[in-house]
Amino acid sequence: MSDSLFKISGGYLYDPANGIDGQVVDLWIQDGKMVAPPTDPHVLPTRVVDASGMVVMPGGIDMHCHIAGPKVNMARKMRPEEKRKAEPVRRTATTHSGTMGSVPSTFATGYKYMGLGYTTAFDAAVPPLSARHAHEEFEDTPGIDKGFYVLMGNNHYVMKSIHDGEPERMKAFVAWLVGAAKGYATKLVNPGGVEVWKHHASGNAHSIDQMIDHFDVTPRQIIHSMARTVDELGLPHAVHIHCNNLGMPGNWETTLATMKALEGQRGHITHIQFHSYGGGEGDEATFCSRVQPLAEYVNTHPEITVDVGQVMFGETTSMTGDGPLGYYLANIYGTKWFSADTEMEAGCGIAPIKYRNKSLVHAWQWAIGLEWYLLVTDPWRVVMSTDHPNGGSFLAYPQIIRLLMDRTYRQDVLKTVNPVVREGSVLADLEREYTLSEIAIITRAGPARILGLQHKGHLGPGADADITIYAPHENKETMFELPRYVIKDGRIVVEDGEIRENMFGRTLHVEPAYDRGVEADIADWFEQFYSIRFRNYPVTDDYLHDAQRIDCTVNG
Repeated sequence: MSDSLFKISGGYLYDPANGIDGQVVDLWIQDGKMVAPPTDPHVLPTRVVDASGMVVMPGGIDMHCHIAGPKVNMARKMRPEEKRKAEPVRRTATTHSGTMGSVPSTFATGYKYMGLGYTTAFDAAVPPLSARHAHEEFEDTPGIDKGFYVLMGNNHYVMKSIHDGEPERMKAFVAWLVGAAKGYATKLVNPGGVEVWKHHASGNAHSIDQMIDHFDVTPRQIIHSMARTVDELGLPHAVHIHCNNLGMPGNWETTLATMKALEGQRGHITHIQFHSYGGGEGDEATFCSRVQPLAEYVNTHPEITVDVGQVMFGETTSMTGDGPLGYYLANIYGTKWFSADTEMEAGCGIAPIKYRNKSLVHAWQWAIGLEWYLLVTDPWRVVMSTDHPNGGSFLAYPQIIRLLMDRTYRQDVLKTVNPVVREGSVLADLEREYTLSEIAIITRAGPARILGLQHKGHLGPGADADITIYAPHENKETMFELPRYVIKDGRIVVEDGEIRENMFGRTLHVEPAYDRGVEADIADWFEQFYSIRFRNYPVTDDYLHDAQRIDCTVNG
């Protein structure tokens, strides 16, 4: 063995992917990877971390957040008042300076994720035309591995291929597009609805069977066709779906219809909290939770996974590829707002928002998120997220963990919210408390499995040596907000809340195989309709300084 042998001894290991639930296990690291213990007792490590009495888990994985790209940069510019109020990240001998607020700067984003024990994060919505911008911000975001999902739910070429009944052409185009952007997965945002918004001032797709102007396809066709295409391509992650009618009263029926439209194919429904509402449009008094029927459907359909998009009380920024939603929120709250269209591909909406515990709607949103965590019976299919920053900052994850692990605390917070929600939510009757193993699943092992990341989310031989070590504490928020050690690729990057090494992680992406013969048709499409030449569109290999291509044979 080489001189780089590193041992973590005596910790209580929570590694659900390998069936380890709090046993005392020694971990061995070599050259940034987990390795089996040496068989020769005379082989000694060059470094030992004594984790006796501490809790050891794989590094955290945030599979749905917004941390890079044009929309994130615009949100930073929109909120100077936040930057002035928030305590900045100070420059040290190891770190750069960075600004905070609900949309931190690139440096602050990386440092804060590292400080929480997270080592991987995926931006959830990047137009492929803006892929270079996202990659440039990734290069400026320290400490974590990262990737992004490519927006396709309103792509003109995709909709035309569906309309023309050419699934093989669509399959080749999707493979080419995600590879050209150096993205990781396919993303549908309000499929078809953003395109309607571009043509009508108050337009949207209010049903998954509504015909989309000019293309004569429906959201149902987009959802089903993309799910089939992703499975046929063998992409490691299922189609990632932001359903139509996000945030609208009564939208649970659209969400259920979306799940059924998959027809047994894999699908990941994201920020499901925002898609689980009962009630009638324009009648706030009827706004309520409809988590139970949706959770029952998820519990009986193992091909479906979800992340929550938990709302946390306080001020934040809504940013989304759902242009009509941004406009809707700005009208409700009377705030400044920003909207943008990406030619042939996508849209964007940004607006400040403040979630208040006495607001009926906001209190329901908070409760609905927790209901999802507690009503999905299989923790491997529900993932922790705040849809950062839409429901709140990723810095709220320790508080969410406390809410899930401590029923008494959860009940105390429930007593502070709007009384209608206290009386109407099933939260008061839910006695379930998450275990440390279940927390490790929804923040680490589960997202790794859902994303098809075989080298992450566990600490068996061959895995990335991404490890978080916590000092146990009765208050689980205290425990999880300040890890004792954070190790990335076998290097100690955080110790006692201080960043010890300023490193930059890898960019994770896929390059599916496809029929190269389609490129002539794609090139002709570009020359007719895009403002950029076909040959200038793809992100080349040399544009990414440290990239890792993930195999496209993992089928969930």
